[in-house]
Amino acid sequence: MVTTQFSTKDRILGAAEELFALHGFGGTSLRQVTSRADVNIAAVNYHFGSKENLINEVFRRRMDEMSRRRLELLAEARETSPGALEPLLAAFIEPALALARDRQGGVAFIRVIARAYAEKNDGLRKFLSEQYGHVLREFAKAIAECVPQLDKEQLYWRLDFLAGALTYAMSEFGLIKRPATVSEVAHRKRAAEELIRFAAAGLKS
Repeated sequence: MVTTQFSTKDRILGAAEELFALHGFGGTSLRQVTSRADVNIAAVNYHFGSKENLINEVFRRRMDEMSRRRLELLAEARETSPGALEPLLAAFIEPALALARDRQGGVAFIRVIARAYAEKNDGLRKFLSEQYGHVLREFAKAIAECVPQLDKEQLYWRLDFLAGALTYAMSEFGLIKRPATVSEVAHRKRAAEELIRFAAAGLKS
């Protein structure tokens, strides 16, 4: 019985993620979600209670693991490379790029992130701030120790630019496309290396 419930919940989340990526949050109805997931509205209400909570859970499904991995790598970087900026940036960047290359819906989720930037959704922004704001604060604190010449406002401006550049790199909208002769793993590694260099130079300047 538990397995069936989880399977239904996952189907709803997967369908919602795909539809939010295609049509946005406002442009997707619960009826469309239930139709794609092949469930009835009662199942959505049972698992999520509301459309707003469904949107939040689409993010939680991906971001809980990414945030856990970021903090794990951050702790490792601070322990093994104290005072070094690049390992901290790697801890922030690499888990996000790994998520973007996840074949199980990673590409759709990146489009959902783009929707979150484009659409004004105060409830979602509040949820993300409450659930994951501590992760960004931990990175800001660690990075600030490496660039003491920056005041807090300068630091947060540059971290905001880093987040934007990372989102762009995750989406692969840019000029650099993966050559057919290069594996996804190698391409992701190169993207991370270049973004780390770029971000380190911007933060140190």
